[in-house]
Amino acid sequence: MKAFAKALKIKFEVAKESPYNPEFIAKIQESKEQHKKGDFISIEKKDIKTFLELE
Repeated sequence: MKAFAKALKIKFEVAKESPYNPEFIAKIQESKEQHKKGDFISIEKKDIKTFLELE
């Protein structure tokens, strides 16, 4: 994209900060760590409605 914009002489600025909320990123990182440690449960597709108490 940068090369395309430069070729057409379009001015642009590359954002250096994340568009995501830092609290959201921290939650995602925490979830990844929990998964690495095996601290999660697996649910079969056929059991999702029961797990969510929709049945």
